[in-house]
Amino acid sequence: MTTPLTRTGATAREPARGPTPRLWQVQVVAGLGGFLAGVNTSTMDVALPTVGRHFGASASAASWTLLSYMLVTTVLVFVFGRVADLVGRRRMYLTGIALLTGGSLLCGLAPSVTWLIVFRCVQAVGAAALLCNITALITDAFPARRLPTALGVNVTVAALAQVVGPALGGALASGLGWRAVFWFNVPIGVLGLLWAAFTLRRDPVASGREPFDYLGAGLSTLALGGLVLALNEGGALGWTSPAVLTGLGLFAVFTPLFLAVQARRRHPLIDLGLFADRARAMAYLALFLMAMAYFAVVLLMSLYLQAASGMPAYRAGLHVLYVAVAMAAVSPAAGRLRARFSARALSSAGLVLTAAGLSALAALIDPAMNSAVLAACLLAVGAGVGLFMTPNTSAIMGSVPAQRRGIANGVRQTTQNAGYAVSTALALAIATSQLPGPVKEAAYAGTAHGLAPHTIDALTTGYRWALLTLACACVLGLIASLNRGPDHPAP
Repeated sequence: MTTPLTRTGATAREPARGPTPRLWQVQVVAGLGGFLAGVNTSTMDVALPTVGRHFGASASAASWTLLSYMLVTTVLVFVFGRVADLVGRRRMYLTGIALLTGGSLLCGLAPSVTWLIVFRCVQAVGAAALLCNITALITDAFPARRLPTALGVNVTVAALAQVVGPALGGALASGLGWRAVFWFNVPIGVLGLLWAAFTLRRDPVASGREPFDYLGAGLSTLALGGLVLALNEGGALGWTSPAVLTGLGLFAVFTPLFLAVQARRRHPLIDLGLFADRARAMAYLALFLMAMAYFAVVLLMSLYLQAASGMPAYRAGLHVLYVAVAMAAVSPAAGRLRARFSARALSSAGLVLTAAGLSALAALIDPAMNSAVLAACLLAVGAGVGLFMTPNTSAIMGSVPAQRRGIANGVRQTTQNAGYAVSTALALAIATSQLPGPVKEAAYAGTAHGLAPHTIDALTTGYRWALLTLACACVLGLIASLNRGPDHPAP
């Protein structure tokens, strides 16, 4: 049977076996992988209108250049978390960074939006292999007393990817064309591949003792894929369209079937004992709701500034940097504060701050919105996320034994990515739900500026409701975070 996943303290963390690289080397490896996986989402948030105009893509096709990446990543990071436990983290990491780099090269060569979506899926396979490993590599390498700080640095790197991504995506798309947005990844990916091959030691694996759960992997893929498909197409096709109903049906049928199979497997894809502990289960739920609350903000505001205010892509990218800047500034501090305050207190405070920023943004959004007001709202959102992520991740990863950290992190990353996908699909559907087809496609392309005032008002109203929906998700996350019960400060 699989090892039971009981909640443990610092003393339950097993020492690393065999020679290990220096801690800073592991931090750099994790940072490079996280940066590449993150920047491939954030650059497209701003470059999307340029890509859509180049190919003359429909609103649905344009949105799928974003959502295909998130869908494949969400589905596979869950599966790859278990694979990493079986075949080794080093092998998974090297495979992932090679696929992500190759996929980026192919995206820049795409002759049509259809091929671009296909190559984005190749990128996403690589990103999933990276994301399932990053936090587990850090947790394996760092002692418990230094783990919150190391995880804080990791969150900061992810935030920096979001800082660099929008500005870089806008600048490259405006100056060199959209293909440069993808080719930028190639030299960084090659460097990361060489560095990881040199740095990471071969790790012991369990493949000779535990088989892989192919049935569970297939069922989870159908369930998660159906959910994201339904959420993405609901706004464009209508919630009663065949594609949406099919997606919801897949989710409704295969989710309980997957859980039933997992409960009976000797070596399941996911040990349901992960959710037996209340604190860990509530931490996962709070993570999903926080990811759902904040992720679409950068995309929404970037599209809004281009569509309603007529900003070029690079200026819109600069205006939405504040979310990631605040995340990068607050995350390391949150790691240090974890030594004095509980994960429950810090994570809940972060959710309150993010909810306040989203609510203010919803109340004040306008084509002529003051730049300082916009900056203050986005800084509050980003600071709340930075305050939440580090202690919440530390609480999850520090409570599982080493031989299950791959799947624990896979579940954590899947939960987060599912929140991202739901955030993007739901926010875009709500923001454009009241617009006629041509105006909706113009909004995706960032060319709606100059429309009649009543059309701009409808666009603004849609974005306001989308932001309020994200704020409500944050409030629900706060309830989950408070319900985890008290915990103890890290040593």
